[in-house]
Amino acid sequence: MFVIKNYVTTGGTVACALAIGYLMQSGSAQHTAPDTGAERVASISAQSSGLAGLEGVVLTSSSPTPTRGGVTPDTPRTLRAEPGFPSNCDLSARAMAVPGANARLRVKAPCHMDQPIEVHHSGLVFTTRTDALGRLDLTIPALAEYAIFLISLPDRNGTVATTHVPEIKSYNRIALQWQGETDLQLHALEFGASYGQEGHVWSGSEAGGAGSVIHLGQGGSAKARNIEVYSFPVDTATEAGAITLSVEAEVTEANCGTDLGVQSLEWRSDQRLRSRDLTLNIPGCEAVGDFLVLNNLFPDLTIAAK
Repeated sequence: MFVIKNYVTTGGTVACALAIGYLMQSGSAQHTAPDTGAERVASISAQSSGLAGLEGVVLTSSSPTPTRGGVTPDTPRTLRAEPGFPSNCDLSARAMAVPGANARLRVKAPCHMDQPIEVHHSGLVFTTRTDALGRLDLTIPALAEYAIFLISLPDRNGTVATTHVPEIKSYNRIALQWQGETDLQLHALEFGASYGQEGHVWSGSEAGGAGSVIHLGQGGSAKARNIEVYSFPVDTATEAGAITLSVEAEVTEANCGTDLGVQSLEWRSDQRLRSRDLTLNIPGCEAVGDFLVLNNLFPDLTIAAK
């Protein structure tokens, strides 16, 4: 059942911030410099990866190659095997394409049980945790045909997994990412649907629709990174019309009166990945318990029936 909530609607509290310069991945071999506006387009070849904000990550293999004299520079810290602790601490990751223009990512980190882990892909970054055996198994919406995933651990170790996702050409995809305790929700109203009806799609949808929204990340701290991604299969659309996108944020004691930095990424039918950096001005603490509705972050998606 859809619950009616208290809302604070705003059209003017979203300010475009200066571009930070994330690198995006696509099948193109050329790199396009950001333009001077809030929106920019970038791409790199399928053989390289855009690793935004990862200067401190060390990518390791199970057998580092020594230099002359048998000395290996900058060797990452190795955990000692102790009773009850795995003797093999090799970190590995594998990605494979799955239906829905998604990638299934599997990570094995036997010496990093129940620890935070960051996953980077085409400018997206989210924080999750390994399980009690140091494993991670999740499905991620791809934002590039040649998808590259970088896995970063707290001790600065990391690894990379890649896969080919040709199905991405059949999808429109909108992503929103942010850092901190604020819980943002990406909502899509498909073809004139109203809230709570079929065609109202968000991560907690019950009615459902042609598209879908997935949430990745674990909040609860100021450092946690989260993403929400809306996907629509344009090649199988049976209805023509517009899809209206909006973002909701609850005003809480933790975020009231603050400015929240967010980033949007859009993959549309022209197969170019666009990003924008934005600042959301959260209302003051007198509005705690209300919901901020942001309906001007994204232009409508226009869908033509096949």
